[in-house]
Amino acid sequence: FVTTRGGKLLCRKIIHLITNYQVKSQVSKVLHECERKMYKSIAFPAIGTGQGGQSSAKVADEMLDAIVEFARQKSVQYLQTIKIVIFQTNMLSDFYESMKKREESDSCTTESWLSMFKSFFWSKKSEKKEFVTLEKKVNLVTFQICGESQEKVDKTEAWIKDLILKEQFQNTISDEAIESFDETQIAILEDLQRGKQVTIELFNKLYPPQIKISGISRDVCSVSQEVQEMINQIKSTEEERSKAEFLFNLVEWRYPGSNGSYVAFDKLTNMRLEHAKMAKKLYLNVKIEMKVYEVDLNTLKATDDKGEIIKLQRVAKDEGK
Repeated sequence: FVTTRGGKLLCRKIIHLITNYQVKSQVSKVLHECERKMYKSIAFPAIGTGQGGQSSAKVADEMLDAIVEFARQKSVQYLQTIKIVIFQTNMLSDFYESMKKREESDSCTTESWLSMFKSFFWSKKSEKKEFVTLEKKVNLVTFQICGESQEKVDKTEAWIKDLILKEQFQNTISDEAIESFDETQIAILEDLQRGKQVTIELFNKLYPPQIKISGISRDVCSVSQEVQEMINQIKSTEEERSKAEFLFNLVEWRYPGSNGSYVAFDKLTNMRLEHAKMAKKLYLNVKIEMKVYEVDLNTLKATDDKGEIIKLQRVAKDEGK
């Protein structure tokens, strides 16, 4: 491999690998090189799954094997954070399953690093409910059929049942993001069920979790679209948090606190400030202790609505320290 500077990327160094289909060996060598160089953190892509054409399941097993073996070595002193950055959501299940296998085979040893990976791939979830059927009052309709003969009554009954069945539809949505549904999303589902002719069932025990929507065709389609929008919003939020977390490990923006000390901005504001500066914007409004400040991104001076000025700090973190 070859190591170069980070250039315009948000990192200090870039380690370039030549694909040789020996993913575990390559990851192991890179980790030991980082330890030798006294780097504190490293982020890997899913090596070999692009032009290398390797399956994400095989790559997940080999990368995690290398990381676990490295983490178990008592000689490791400097490298503290190892991340695998995955943008293709279809690969997440393979890495999840690979971690689960290790959790089941060696729960005590893997607890710390497994929790680290889970916290990076997925945000903390509320307590799981295996199966939830949202309450719904159903007004029953009774058909009384009278006819000249039992045969005609039976035919009419069959026709009515067929008509009802034609109007019925069921759709199942499966996605990892459903596991992140909390009281807010559940309340929205309940409102949808009350306002539409549908029944909604939530299966959180399955992987990936599922939402089953049953009812009149037009309402099932309408509710399915709204559920998908909720899922997309959760994914967008979690992706934004992951990016903010990654950036916070590289650059930290701070504002003056008490006693001459400086306080770090929250990670999302930190990312907004850094992105604005990289985009060469002149100003950005941020909130500091419930007050809105206009930040001059060239001088790093922030001014409130009363003209009070404070000086911000932008600290590039040195991964070697």
